[in-house]
Amino acid sequence: MQDFDAIVIGAGAAGLFCAGVAAQRGLSVLLIDHSAKLAEKIRISGGGRCNFTNRELDPATPQQHFIGQNPHFCRSALARYTPGDFIELVRRHGIPHHEKHKGQLFCDRSAEDIIEMLVAECGGGASGGSVLRWMACAVKAVRHSDAGYEVDTDNGLARARQLVVATGALSIPKIGATDFGFRLAKQFGLRLVEPRPGLVPLTFDGAGWAPFAGLAGLALPVRVSTGSGKARTAFLEDLLFTHRGLSGPAILQISSYWQEGTPIAVDLAPGTDLAGLLAQAKQSGSRKKAINELTAWMPSRLAEAWSANDPALQRPIVEAPDKALSSLAQRIARWELTPNGSEGYRKAEVTVGGVDTRDLSSQTMEARAQPGLFFIGEVVDVTGWLGGYNFQWAWASAHACGQALQPANRAL
Repeated sequence: MQDFDAIVIGAGAAGLFCAGVAAQRGLSVLLIDHSAKLAEKIRISGGGRCNFTNRELDPATPQQHFIGQNPHFCRSALARYTPGDFIELVRRHGIPHHEKHKGQLFCDRSAEDIIEMLVAECGGGASGGSVLRWMACAVKAVRHSDAGYEVDTDNGLARARQLVVATGALSIPKIGATDFGFRLAKQFGLRLVEPRPGLVPLTFDGAGWAPFAGLAGLALPVRVSTGSGKARTAFLEDLLFTHRGLSGPAILQISSYWQEGTPIAVDLAPGTDLAGLLAQAKQSGSRKKAINELTAWMPSRLAEAWSANDPALQRPIVEAPDKALSSLAQRIARWELTPNGSEGYRKAEVTVGGVDTRDLSSQTMEARAQPGLFFIGEVVDVTGWLGGYNFQWAWASAHACGQALQPANRAL
Protein backbone atom coordinates (compact mmCIF):
# COMPACT_ATOMS: atom_id res chain seq x y z
CA MET A 1 0.00 0.00 0.00
CA GLN A 2 1.21 3.49 -0.90
CA ASP A 3 0.46 6.48 1.32
CA PHE A 4 -0.14 10.07 0.17
CA ASP A 5 -1.23 13.34 1.69
CA ALA A 6 -4.22 13.40 -0.67
CA ILE A 7 -5.80 11.28 -3.37
CA VAL A 8 -7.70 12.99 -6.19
CA ILE A 9 -10.09 10.88 -8.25
CA GLY A 10 -10.65 12.39 -11.68
CA ALA A 11 -8.00 13.92 -13.96
CA GLY A 12 -10.18 16.51 -15.64
CA ALA A 13 -10.07 20.28 -15.28
CA ALA A 14 -10.89 20.41 -11.57
CA GLY A 15 -8.87 17.35 -10.58
CA LEU A 16 -5.71 18.37 -12.44
CA PHE A 17 -5.81 21.91 -11.11
CA CYS A 18 -6.49 20.84 -7.53
CA ALA A 19 -3.62 18.34 -7.63
CA GLY A 20 -1.27 21.04 -8.90
CA VAL A 21 -2.30 23.57 -6.25
CA ALA A 22 -1.79 21.00 -3.49
CA ALA A 23 1.55 19.80 -4.86
CA GLN A 24 2.90 23.34 -5.02
CA ARG A 25 2.08 23.65 -1.32
CA GLY A 26 4.34 20.66 -0.62
CA LEU A 27 1.79 17.82 -0.53
CA SER A 28 2.20 14.40 -2.06
CA VAL A 29 -0.80 13.74 -4.30
CA LEU A 30 -2.04 10.69 -6.18
CA LEU A 31 -4.20 11.55 -9.18
CA ILE A 32 -6.33 8.65 -10.49
CA ASP A 33 -8.46 8.43 -13.62
CA HIS A 34 -10.13 5.50 -15.37
CA SER A 35 -9.33 7.00 -18.79
CA ALA A 36 -6.01 6.69 -20.59
CA LYS A 37 -6.29 10.34 -21.74
CA LEU A 38 -6.07 13.44 -19.61
CA ALA A 39 -8.86 15.99 -19.54
CA GLU A 40 -10.85 14.97 -22.61
CA LYS A 41 -13.54 17.54 -21.83
CA ILE A 42 -10.93 20.31 -22.01
CA ARG A 43 -9.61 18.87 -25.26
CA ILE A 44 -12.96 18.95 -27.07
CA SER A 45 -14.31 22.17 -25.57
CA GLY A 46 -14.71 25.39 -27.52
CA GLY A 47 -14.29 23.64 -30.85
CA GLY A 48 -10.90 22.36 -29.69
CA ARG A 49 -9.70 25.75 -28.42
CA CYS A 50 -11.14 25.64 -24.87
CA ASN A 51 -13.28 28.54 -23.69
CA PHE A 52 -11.32 28.52 -20.43
CA THR A 53 -13.00 31.39 -18.55
CA ASN A 54 -15.18 34.48 -18.92
CA ARG A 55 -14.15 38.06 -18.06
CA GLU A 56 -17.75 39.07 -17.32
CA LEU A 57 -18.15 36.78 -14.33
CA ASP A 58 -19.08 38.78 -11.25
CA PRO A 59 -18.25 36.72 -8.12
CA ALA A 60 -20.21 39.15 -5.95
CA THR A 61 -23.41 38.05 -7.68
CA PRO A 62 -22.82 34.49 -8.87
CA GLN A 63 -26.53 33.79 -9.20
CA GLN A 64 -26.35 35.83 -12.41
CA HIS A 65 -24.22 33.16 -14.03
CA PHE A 66 -24.83 29.95 -12.04
CA ILE A 67 -27.76 27.80 -11.05
CA GLY A 68 -28.31 25.17 -8.38
CA GLN A 69 -30.40 24.73 -5.28
CA ASN A 70 -28.21 27.43 -3.72
CA PRO A 71 -26.62 29.60 -6.42
CA HIS A 72 -24.86 31.67 -3.74
CA PHE A 73 -22.80 28.65 -2.64
CA CYS A 74 -20.19 29.28 -5.34
CA ARG A 75 -19.60 32.91 -4.31
CA SER A 76 -16.80 32.22 -1.82
CA ALA A 77 -14.64 30.12 -4.13
CA LEU A 78 -15.23 32.36 -7.16
CA ALA A 79 -14.37 35.49 -5.17
CA ARG A 80 -11.09 34.00 -3.97
CA TYR A 81 -10.00 32.63 -7.37
CA THR A 82 -11.22 34.89 -10.13
CA PRO A 83 -11.05 34.83 -13.93
CA GLY A 84 -8.22 37.34 -13.61
CA ASP A 85 -6.24 34.85 -11.52
CA PHE A 86 -6.57 32.12 -14.12
CA ILE A 87 -5.83 34.52 -16.98
CA GLU A 88 -2.61 35.49 -15.22
CA LEU A 89 -1.67 31.80 -14.95
CA VAL A 90 -2.32 31.37 -18.68
CA ARG A 91 -0.12 34.38 -19.40
CA ARG A 92 2.70 33.08 -17.20
CA HIS A 93 2.72 29.92 -19.29
CA GLY A 94 2.89 31.96 -22.49
CA ILE A 95 -0.37 30.67 -23.92
CA PRO A 96 -1.71 32.98 -26.64
CA HIS A 97 -5.43 33.60 -26.28
CA HIS A 98 -8.20 35.88 -27.46
CA GLU A 99 -11.59 37.17 -26.41
CA LYS A 100 -14.67 36.48 -28.48
CA HIS A 101 -17.97 38.08 -27.56
CA LYS A 102 -19.47 38.47 -24.09
CA GLY A 103 -16.17 38.01 -22.27
CA GLN A 104 -15.41 34.51 -23.56
CA LEU A 105 -11.68 33.66 -23.66
CA PHE A 106 -10.24 30.99 -25.97
CA CYS A 107 -6.79 29.61 -26.76
CA ASP A 108 -5.39 30.86 -30.07
CA ARG A 109 -3.87 27.50 -30.92
CA SER A 110 -5.42 24.54 -29.13
CA ALA A 111 -7.04 23.38 -25.93
CA GLU A 112 -3.97 21.17 -25.59
CA ASP A 113 -2.13 24.27 -24.34
CA ILE A 114 -4.36 24.38 -21.24
CA ILE A 115 -3.86 20.67 -20.58
CA GLU A 116 -0.08 21.00 -20.86
CA MET A 117 -0.20 23.99 -18.51
CA LEU A 118 -2.13 22.01 -15.88
CA VAL A 119 0.29 19.10 -16.19
CA ALA A 120 3.21 21.50 -15.74
CA GLU A 121 1.54 22.93 -12.62
CA CYS A 122 1.38 19.39 -11.23
CA GLY A 123 5.16 19.24 -11.29
CA GLY A 124 5.27 20.69 -7.81
CA GLY A 125 7.10 23.78 -6.69
CA ALA A 126 9.69 25.04 -4.26
CA SER A 127 7.84 23.30 -1.42
CA GLY A 128 8.79 19.93 -2.86
CA GLY A 129 5.36 18.44 -3.45
CA SER A 130 4.60 16.05 -6.26
CA VAL A 131 1.74 14.48 -8.21
CA LEU A 132 1.81 10.83 -9.18
CA ARG A 133 -0.66 9.91 -11.94
CA TRP A 134 -2.34 6.53 -12.29
CA MET A 135 -4.08 6.64 -15.66
CA ALA A 136 -6.37 4.11 -17.23
CA CYS A 137 -6.74 2.94 -13.66
CA ALA A 138 -10.18 2.01 -12.38
CA VAL A 139 -11.18 2.56 -8.76
CA LYS A 140 -12.76 -0.64 -7.45
CA ALA A 141 -13.69 0.48 -3.95
CA VAL A 142 -13.22 3.27 -1.43
CA ARG A 143 -13.16 2.64 2.33
CA HIS A 144 -12.76 4.93 5.31
CA SER A 145 -11.25 4.21 8.71
CA ASP A 146 -9.38 6.06 11.42
CA ALA A 147 -6.29 5.74 9.22
CA GLY A 148 -7.95 7.67 6.40
CA TYR A 149 -9.30 6.75 2.97
CA GLU A 150 -8.20 3.51 1.39
CA VAL A 151 -8.68 3.31 -2.37
CA ASP A 152 -8.60 -0.07 -4.10
CA THR A 153 -7.54 0.35 -7.73
CA ASP A 154 -6.24 -1.58 -10.73
CA ASN A 155 -2.77 -0.50 -9.62
CA GLY A 156 -3.24 -1.74 -6.07
CA LEU A 157 -4.09 -0.04 -2.78
CA ALA A 158 -3.46 3.61 -1.96
CA ARG A 159 -4.24 5.51 1.22
CA ALA A 160 -4.53 9.14 2.25
CA ARG A 161 -6.10 11.14 5.05
CA GLN A 162 -7.87 13.25 2.40
CA LEU A 163 -9.84 12.22 -0.67
CA VAL A 164 -10.93 14.63 -3.41
CA VAL A 165 -13.73 13.60 -5.78
CA ALA A 166 -13.33 15.42 -9.10
CA THR A 167 -14.99 12.83 -11.31
CA GLY A 168 -17.27 15.13 -13.29
CA ALA A 169 -20.80 13.94 -13.87
CA LEU A 170 -22.95 12.36 -16.58
CA SER A 171 -22.49 14.61 -19.60
CA ILE A 172 -20.82 13.17 -22.71
CA PRO A 173 -20.49 9.47 -21.80
CA LYS A 174 -18.48 8.75 -24.97
CA ILE A 175 -15.49 10.47 -23.35
CA GLY A 176 -15.87 8.53 -20.13
CA ALA A 177 -18.52 10.33 -18.08
CA THR A 178 -20.07 8.15 -15.34
CA ASP A 179 -22.06 8.47 -12.13
CA PHE A 180 -19.10 7.33 -10.02
CA GLY A 181 -18.88 10.59 -8.09
CA PHE A 182 -22.56 10.45 -7.25
CA ARG A 183 -22.19 6.88 -6.00
CA LEU A 184 -19.32 7.91 -3.74
CA ALA A 185 -21.41 10.77 -2.36
CA LYS A 186 -24.22 8.36 -1.53
CA GLN A 187 -21.79 5.88 0.02
CA PHE A 188 -20.70 8.52 2.51
CA GLY A 189 -24.19 9.80 3.24
CA LEU A 190 -24.23 13.01 1.19
CA ARG A 191 -27.46 14.11 -0.43
CA LEU A 192 -27.87 14.54 -4.20
CA VAL A 193 -29.89 17.01 -6.22
CA GLU A 194 -31.50 14.99 -9.04
CA PRO A 195 -29.17 15.32 -12.06
CA ARG A 196 -30.35 16.20 -15.56
CA PRO A 197 -28.69 17.28 -18.82
CA GLY A 198 -27.74 20.96 -19.10
CA LEU A 199 -26.52 23.17 -21.96
CA VAL A 200 -28.15 20.69 -24.32
CA PRO A 201 -30.13 20.88 -27.60
CA LEU A 202 -33.91 20.49 -27.25
CA THR A 203 -36.05 18.19 -29.40
CA PHE A 204 -39.58 18.55 -30.80
CA ASP A 205 -42.19 16.54 -32.65
CA GLY A 206 -45.90 16.61 -33.52
CA ALA A 207 -47.98 18.63 -35.96
CA GLY A 208 -46.89 21.97 -34.52
CA TRP A 209 -43.28 21.23 -35.38
CA ALA A 210 -43.91 19.88 -38.89
CA PRO A 211 -43.58 23.23 -40.74
CA PHE A 212 -40.12 23.75 -39.21
CA ALA A 213 -38.72 20.23 -39.50
CA GLY A 214 -36.96 21.00 -42.77
CA LEU A 215 -35.07 24.08 -41.58
CA ALA A 216 -31.96 22.27 -40.31
CA GLY A 217 -28.89 24.49 -40.55
CA LEU A 218 -30.77 27.78 -40.40
CA ALA A 219 -29.57 30.19 -37.70
CA LEU A 220 -30.71 33.60 -36.46
CA PRO A 221 -30.51 35.78 -33.32
CA VAL A 222 -33.50 35.37 -30.98
CA ARG A 223 -34.68 36.07 -27.48
CA VAL A 224 -35.67 32.83 -25.75
CA SER A 225 -37.31 32.50 -22.34
CA THR A 226 -38.90 29.99 -20.00
CA GLY A 227 -40.52 29.94 -16.58
CA SER A 228 -42.98 32.43 -15.12
CA GLY A 229 -43.01 35.41 -12.79
CA LYS A 230 -39.77 36.00 -10.89
CA ALA A 231 -38.52 32.60 -12.07
CA ARG A 232 -38.69 33.61 -15.72
CA THR A 233 -35.30 33.51 -17.41
CA ALA A 234 -34.37 34.83 -20.86
CA PHE A 235 -31.32 34.94 -23.12
CA LEU A 236 -30.56 36.96 -26.24
CA GLU A 237 -28.39 34.64 -28.33
CA ASP A 238 -28.29 32.79 -31.66
CA LEU A 239 -30.68 29.91 -32.35
CA LEU A 240 -29.94 27.00 -34.69
CA PHE A 241 -32.51 24.67 -36.28
CA THR A 242 -31.42 21.02 -36.31
CA HIS A 243 -32.86 17.84 -37.81
CA ARG A 244 -34.44 16.98 -34.45
CA GLY A 245 -35.22 20.37 -32.95
CA LEU A 246 -33.40 23.49 -31.80
CA SER A 247 -29.84 24.20 -30.69
CA GLY A 248 -27.37 27.08 -30.73
CA PRO A 249 -26.28 29.22 -27.77
CA ALA A 250 -29.83 30.49 -27.06
CA ILE A 251 -31.23 26.99 -26.64
CA LEU A 252 -28.22 25.61 -24.79
CA GLN A 253 -28.51 28.45 -22.28
CA ILE A 254 -32.24 28.11 -21.72
CA SER A 255 -32.06 24.29 -21.52
CA SER A 256 -30.45 24.49 -18.08
CA TYR A 257 -33.52 26.36 -16.80
CA TRP A 258 -36.17 24.48 -18.80
CA GLN A 259 -38.31 21.99 -16.89
CA GLU A 260 -39.70 18.92 -18.66
CA GLY A 261 -43.28 19.39 -19.88
CA THR A 262 -43.14 23.20 -19.82
CA PRO A 263 -42.95 25.51 -22.87
CA ILE A 264 -40.27 27.86 -24.05
CA ALA A 265 -41.04 31.15 -25.80
CA VAL A 266 -38.96 32.42 -28.72
CA ASP A 267 -38.99 35.96 -30.09
CA LEU A 268 -37.78 35.49 -33.66
CA ALA A 269 -37.38 39.23 -34.27
CA PRO A 270 -36.06 40.64 -30.99
CA GLY A 271 -35.99 44.40 -30.70
CA THR A 272 -38.25 44.77 -33.75
CA ASP A 273 -41.74 46.29 -33.79
CA LEU A 274 -42.91 43.78 -36.36
CA ALA A 275 -46.59 44.68 -36.03
CA GLY A 276 -45.81 48.34 -36.73
CA LEU A 277 -43.51 47.52 -39.65
CA LEU A 278 -46.06 45.22 -41.30
CA ALA A 279 -48.78 47.84 -40.82
CA GLN A 280 -46.49 50.47 -42.33
CA ALA A 281 -45.79 48.23 -45.34
CA LYS A 282 -49.53 47.79 -45.89
CA GLN A 283 -50.22 51.51 -45.58
CA SER A 284 -47.52 52.23 -48.16
CA GLY A 285 -49.53 50.23 -50.70
CA SER A 286 -46.85 47.56 -51.15
CA ARG A 287 -47.85 44.81 -53.57
CA LYS A 288 -45.32 42.40 -52.03
CA LYS A 289 -46.68 39.34 -50.32
CA ALA A 290 -46.43 39.28 -46.55
CA ILE A 291 -43.87 36.49 -46.83
CA ASN A 292 -41.62 38.77 -48.91
CA GLU A 293 -41.99 41.60 -46.42
CA LEU A 294 -40.98 39.22 -43.61
CA THR A 295 -37.67 38.40 -45.30
CA ALA A 296 -36.44 41.88 -44.35
CA TRP A 297 -36.36 40.73 -40.70
CA MET A 298 -35.83 36.94 -40.86
CA PRO A 299 -34.39 34.29 -43.22
CA SER A 300 -36.63 33.57 -46.20
CA ARG A 301 -36.96 29.86 -45.37
CA LEU A 302 -38.29 30.71 -41.94
CA ALA A 303 -40.65 33.33 -43.36
CA GLU A 304 -42.03 30.71 -45.76
CA ALA A 305 -42.60 28.28 -42.89
CA TRP A 306 -44.53 30.91 -40.95
CA SER A 307 -46.85 31.96 -43.78
CA ALA A 308 -47.20 28.76 -45.86
CA ASN A 309 -50.49 27.64 -44.32
CA ASP A 310 -52.18 31.03 -44.00
CA PRO A 311 -54.08 32.04 -47.18
CA ALA A 312 -54.41 35.61 -45.92
CA LEU A 313 -50.65 35.95 -46.15
CA GLN A 314 -50.35 34.58 -49.68
CA ARG A 315 -51.69 37.74 -51.30
CA PRO A 316 -50.18 41.24 -51.52
CA ILE A 317 -49.75 42.72 -48.07
CA VAL A 318 -51.93 45.68 -49.03
CA GLU A 319 -54.83 43.18 -49.29
CA ALA A 320 -54.03 41.24 -46.11
CA PRO A 321 -56.47 41.77 -43.22
CA ASP A 322 -55.10 43.87 -40.36
CA LYS A 323 -56.06 41.07 -37.96
CA ALA A 324 -53.97 38.52 -39.89
CA LEU A 325 -50.92 40.80 -39.88
CA SER A 326 -51.29 41.58 -36.18
CA SER A 327 -51.67 37.89 -35.35
CA LEU A 328 -48.60 37.03 -37.43
CA ALA A 329 -46.49 39.62 -35.62
CA GLN A 330 -47.63 38.36 -32.22
CA ARG A 331 -46.88 34.74 -33.07
CA ILE A 332 -43.41 35.59 -34.35
CA ALA A 333 -42.66 37.70 -31.27
CA ARG A 334 -43.86 34.94 -28.94
CA TRP A 335 -43.49 31.57 -30.62
CA GLU A 336 -44.42 29.27 -27.79
CA LEU A 337 -43.57 25.59 -28.12
CA THR A 338 -43.03 22.69 -25.75
CA PRO A 339 -40.00 20.42 -26.26
CA ASN A 340 -40.65 16.70 -26.06
CA GLY A 341 -37.21 16.28 -24.49
CA SER A 342 -33.55 16.98 -25.11
CA GLU A 343 -30.62 15.30 -26.81
CA GLY A 344 -29.67 13.97 -23.37
CA TYR A 345 -26.29 13.48 -21.77
CA ARG A 346 -24.67 12.43 -25.06
CA LYS A 347 -24.92 16.05 -26.28
CA ALA A 348 -25.12 17.89 -22.96
CA GLU A 349 -22.11 20.05 -22.16
CA VAL A 350 -22.78 19.86 -18.43
CA THR A 351 -24.89 18.08 -15.81
CA VAL A 352 -27.34 20.17 -13.79
CA GLY A 353 -27.69 18.94 -10.19
CA GLY A 354 -25.25 16.77 -8.27
CA VAL A 355 -23.84 16.71 -4.75
CA ASP A 356 -26.07 18.87 -2.56
CA THR A 357 -24.20 22.01 -1.53
CA ARG A 358 -25.91 21.93 1.88
CA ASP A 359 -23.57 19.05 2.69
CA LEU A 360 -20.37 20.89 1.66
CA SER A 361 -18.34 23.78 3.01
CA SER A 362 -18.36 26.67 0.56
CA GLN A 363 -14.91 27.67 1.88
CA THR A 364 -13.13 24.35 1.31
CA MET A 365 -15.51 22.00 -0.59
CA GLU A 366 -15.15 19.50 2.29
CA ALA A 367 -18.12 17.34 3.30
CA ARG A 368 -19.55 18.72 6.52
CA ALA A 369 -20.25 15.32 8.11
CA GLN A 370 -17.33 13.40 6.56
CA PRO A 371 -13.96 14.99 7.42
CA GLY A 372 -11.28 14.68 4.76
CA LEU A 373 -13.74 14.09 1.88
CA PHE A 374 -13.99 16.84 -0.75
CA PHE A 375 -16.10 17.31 -3.90
CA ILE A 376 -15.15 19.80 -6.63
CA GLY A 377 -16.14 20.74 -10.16
CA GLU A 378 -19.11 19.41 -12.10
CA VAL A 379 -19.98 16.69 -9.60
CA VAL A 380 -21.29 19.46 -7.31
CA ASP A 381 -24.73 21.06 -7.74
CA VAL A 382 -23.28 24.21 -9.33
CA THR A 383 -23.89 24.80 -13.04
CA GLY A 384 -22.73 27.82 -15.00
CA TRP A 385 -23.90 29.48 -18.16
CA LEU A 386 -22.41 28.71 -21.54
CA GLY A 387 -19.25 30.69 -22.24
CA GLY A 388 -16.44 29.63 -19.89
CA TYR A 389 -18.34 29.86 -16.59
CA ASN A 390 -18.22 26.14 -15.87
CA PHE A 391 -14.46 26.01 -16.37
CA GLN A 392 -14.08 28.95 -14.00
CA TRP A 393 -16.09 27.00 -11.40
CA ALA A 394 -13.72 24.06 -11.94
CA TRP A 395 -10.67 26.29 -11.34
CA ALA A 396 -12.19 28.11 -8.36
CA SER A 397 -13.53 25.05 -6.53
CA ALA A 398 -10.28 23.18 -7.19
CA HIS A 399 -8.23 26.08 -5.87
CA ALA A 400 -10.35 26.35 -2.71
CA CYS A 401 -9.91 22.64 -2.09
CA GLY A 402 -6.21 22.56 -2.99
CA GLN A 403 -5.53 25.36 -0.52
CA ALA A 404 -7.49 23.55 2.22
CA LEU A 405 -5.70 20.19 1.88
CA GLN A 406 -3.06 19.58 4.54
CA PRO A 407 0.06 17.40 4.86
CA ALA A 408 -0.67 14.04 6.48
CA ASN A 409 0.69 15.01 9.87
CA ARG A 410 -1.77 17.91 10.02
CA ALA A 411 -4.72 16.45 8.11
CA LEU A 412 -7.96 15.90 9.98
